[in-house]
Amino acid sequence: MLDLEEIRSNPRRVKEAIRAKGAGSPDLVDALLEADEERRAAITKKQEAEERRNEASRQIGALKREGKDEEAQKRIDETSRLKEKIQALDDTVTDARNRQERLLLDIPNVPHPSVPVGSTEDDNEVEEEVGDKPSFDFDPQPHWELGEHHQLFNFERGAKVTGSGFPFYTGAGARLQRALLNFFLDAAHNRGYREVQPPLFVNEDSARGTGQLPDKEDLMYEMPRDGFFPVPTAEVPLTNYFRNDILSADDLPEKLCAYTPCWRREAGSYGADVRGLNRLHQFDKVELVHVVHPDDSYRALEALRQDAEHLLDLLNLPYRRLLMCTGDMGFTQAKKYDLEVWSAGQERWLEVSSVSNFEAFQARRMQIRYRPEPEAKPELVHTLNGSGLAFPRIVAALLENNQREDGRIVLPEVLAEYTGFQVIE
Repeated sequence: MLDLEEIRSNPRRVKEAIRAKGAGSPDLVDALLEADEERRAAITKKQEAEERRNEASRQIGALKREGKDEEAQKRIDETSRLKEKIQALDDTVTDARNRQERLLLDIPNVPHPSVPVGSTEDDNEVEEEVGDKPSFDFDPQPHWELGEHHQLFNFERGAKVTGSGFPFYTGAGARLQRALLNFFLDAAHNRGYREVQPPLFVNEDSARGTGQLPDKEDLMYEMPRDGFFPVPTAEVPLTNYFRNDILSADDLPEKLCAYTPCWRREAGSYGADVRGLNRLHQFDKVELVHVVHPDDSYRALEALRQDAEHLLDLLNLPYRRLLMCTGDMGFTQAKKYDLEVWSAGQERWLEVSSVSNFEAFQARRMQIRYRPEPEAKPELVHTLNGSGLAFPRIVAALLENNQREDGRIVLPEVLAEYTGFQVIE
């Protein structure tokens, strides 16, 4: 969430951010400031009433000692009235504070000045395109046909056992999944990340801390009986690892990586976007998280982006980097890149990683802080995360881009030590 003092001092900037992101109404800012003013006014009146009550209470004893019982009774009656007024004002403070906190959760992060203003994916900026798209002397097949031919995954049996979007991976397909898991984690380890095996369920406080609540309820599965959510991304448990912590400046930066399966409802998805592995309800991903000093977060964003791109370079996959516009970057991000790989069988780009800087937005919700000096007042850190990488569309691109006319699929040599094979016959 945003700093209340910043909203008070520059409400116009926050309203512009809401319009640019298309996330709610600018009226939220007015409602927030109204609740804030009501809360502060009630606090002032409550303090004044408490002072009058305390003064009246002090006078009661003296008046009784002087035999002025009638005056003493007036003070007793006054303290009773003031007690009721104080309770009413306290209720007003609590109600205004609760409204204020709810409204703060509904206000999106402010985009960094370098983010292009736009409302749709057409307004995203293509910053760079890396690698050559493969060319074929035949019509390349999409990955769902290749997967069926080589028995790499099975969507029908997954739908029978669970539902649409929950595939089985079989044979070489299952081994490829396991290979990518170890390949991505080893690459992250080699670039200075600390590996973590996190819980796969999180509670409501954790989902709220990273911004899944109240913004993304429709995308998450829920276990109401226990109050848990299956992780939509390892970002949630990894970042909440530090919730309510005060780190020392020497602890920063923290760089964590984790593999998890992820669960997303993907409500409203349809058409070509959901064909095959393009959009699943359960999928695997390695997540990269940075917790850094505020002065370092935009250098960290570029380093994190390079870590994700390094994996695509190793896999020899053509990709492009998008700088996301205000309306396509998400509620919580201050700046976001998307990395997309070329899909030869579908002849389109597929997103495989989002790399984001949240500045202090998540840290304020989770109260993740650091001390610049041993005795200094704690300050908020900045948090970042990125996919390193999501498996399904990587698998789709690997299969489609590396297919041969005779039906074989020749995987990148770098995966051979992890799969135990390089060619899917």
